[in-house]
Amino acid sequence: QVQLVESGGGLVQAGGSLRLSCLASGRTLIWSTMGWFRQAPGKEREFVSAITWGGDRIYYADSVKGRFTISRDNAKNTVYLQMNSLKPEDTAVYYCAAGGSMASMATIGYTYWGQGTQVTVSS
Repeated sequence: QVQLVESGGGLVQAGGSLRLSCLASGRTLIWSTMGWFRQAPGKEREFVSAITWGGDRIYYADSVKGRFTISRDNAKNTVYLQMNSLKPEDTAVYYCAAGGSMASMATIGYTYWGQGTQVTVSS
């Protein structure tokens, strides 16, 4: 089993920044793609970003390109999401997920999920 714990969420004004972290424990995540998803009230969970094990492939949703940066430190079993120039529409619960070796933008591509961390952006 793999446990994923997100942290770093909070309340920020529009234009501000937050850095989310996701710490993985349990079974090794070697070769695993790590992803970030988010879910706003009344909406489906949507893809935000993903990074492969070696960091050689990185993907972003169009809505966050140029503002968010995903990274990972495999030695620390941690993946990060740096979020800059935040907008009210970024408000959501952000989830970390661990998948297979192939990157995916779909929730079905991920096996393990964290509990989520709330991000609220005020206007």
